Amino acid sequence: MSGPVATLLDNRLGRLGVQFAKFGAVGVIGLLVDTAVLYGGLALGLEFFAARIPSFFAAATATWALNRAFTFRGAADEPLHRQWAKFIAANAFGGVVNYAMSVGLESGVQTVAELPFLAVAAGSIAGMFFNFAASKHLVFKGA
Repeated sequence: MSGPVATLLDNRLGRLGVQFAKFGAVGVIGLLVDTAVLYGGLALGLEFFAARIPSFFAAATATWALNRAFTFRGAADEPLHRQWAKFIAANAFGGVVNYAMSVGLESGVQTVAELPFLAVAAGSIAGMFFNFAASKHLVFKGA
């Protein structure tokens, strides 16, 4: 590929943008996993705040696996269990932001309480930027 697009994508900022876009695409899949597990927990009778805990861990595990294979391919390789634990720990702050935003909206905004997906989406967006930086610099070094 040649031309202005190739030039843009071939510099550090362009590569970072592509990587962030991949991270965002993986995040959409994580959002779907998060939502599915949340609705499953709600169907089992869990309260929203309790159902968010397993839904977050399911989404975090799915996004770790996809980011490892797709977004940060070529990162320093290490044992799966260790890298997963680092991903969960590094993304814990973003997870707290995600959780607080979703629970706050669900408990304070009637429309969101009626459509829990909106709370999950808002929480995901709130934590995304921090999680990208933490994943890139703390978990998937060298990618």
